[in-house]
Amino acid sequence: MADESQKWVLLATARTPTNIAVIKYWGKRDEKLILPVNDSISVTLDPDHLCTTTTVAVSPTFRQDRMWLNGKEISLSGGRFQSCLREIRSRAGDVEDKEKGIKISKEDWGKLHVHIASYNNFPTAAGLASSAAGLACFVFSLAKLMNVNEDQSKLSAIARQGSGSACRSLYGGFVKWIMGKDENGSDSVAVQLADEKHWDDLVIIVAVVSSRQKETSSTSGMRESVETSLLLQHRAKEVVPKRILQMEEAIRNRDFGSFAQLTCADSNQIINLVEKWNRAEGTPQVAYTFDAGPNAVLIARNRKVAGLLLQRLLYYFPPNSEADLNSYIVGDKSILQDAGLGGSKDVEALPPPPEIKDNIPSQKYRGDVSYFICTRPGKGPVYISGESQALLNPETGLPK
Repeated sequence: MADESQKWVLLATARTPTNIAVIKYWGKRDEKLILPVNDSISVTLDPDHLCTTTTVAVSPTFRQDRMWLNGKEISLSGGRFQSCLREIRSRAGDVEDKEKGIKISKEDWGKLHVHIASYNNFPTAAGLASSAAGLACFVFSLAKLMNVNEDQSKLSAIARQGSGSACRSLYGGFVKWIMGKDENGSDSVAVQLADEKHWDDLVIIVAVVSSRQKETSSTSGMRESVETSLLLQHRAKEVVPKRILQMEEAIRNRDFGSFAQLTCADSNQIINLVEKWNRAEGTPQVAYTFDAGPNAVLIARNRKVAGLLLQRLLYYFPPNSEADLNSYIVGDKSILQDAGLGGSKDVEALPPPPEIKDNIPSQKYRGDVSYFICTRPGKGPVYISGESQALLNPETGLPK
């Protein structure tokens, strides 16, 4: 290792997407290793719209491991962070940066401290899988910094120990988290079923009902469910295995009818808007699901349907009068054009959806939705080269 009197800082930056489960895991058979009671399948969302960016740095001048999330320093003492750090450090390799004159042997990593800065471009802990993107990026960027020679599947097993669904954010497209059988969790890993280009007709709209932190965390909710729910145990053993096979087939064949039926069946809330429309059309146009928070995720079979869906959403959930449509619809704003919506006047002029009985205007819920995110299936994690986009100062290793 270079002389500790040298004030060098070595950085690595990565960007990792979030994901939304269409067949969910709800419950763990091992809390410490985060081993689920059933397989699950998810869609990775486009990181241009929903992602975590993380910069990790190492320097002989750092006195302790430190982390900043969205500009605020947080503790790294939690068991999940420590598990991921320990697993990555144990696999670290030799690192050399000839330009900076830095040499780090794999034995040195146990004596060096790291600084970590992470930023989510979407609400944290509000039920949009921020922990999945965050812990996946945590592991992915540290693996790059420490030259860990493991494939994505092995890295997914490490990320799983930080946040269960984080393992699925190590891949793009459509991803399966295999529950595994080994007690040590070595076979509880994520695998890619299909990449994001396999079914790129799909459009995903997230209705952000609240960006506040969830009242009940996923972990505590799952723990209580596993301990008290006989129905959940039946779901894990009897229902989910069949749905997993059916969903894999639906993804493979791009069968939206089956995809929508399975996705909606795996959520325990009914969206009246979607149900009425799907019944009126005679075939599913939109699938819906929820994660641990209150935010609805709607998946349209193609862009044309997405435009019609957005019209319906804005009819029922118009923005507050002072809100700008440009800030009410974020992500892929081109869907506004598909929906023929150029501004607030167009929203106010929207007619009732044709499936409403006798075309009688129904109740509107102005202000109930904070904003909508329009996105699509996206790619997996990427490394960001160069120091200009790093979240940490390359001279000090502190947040910029």
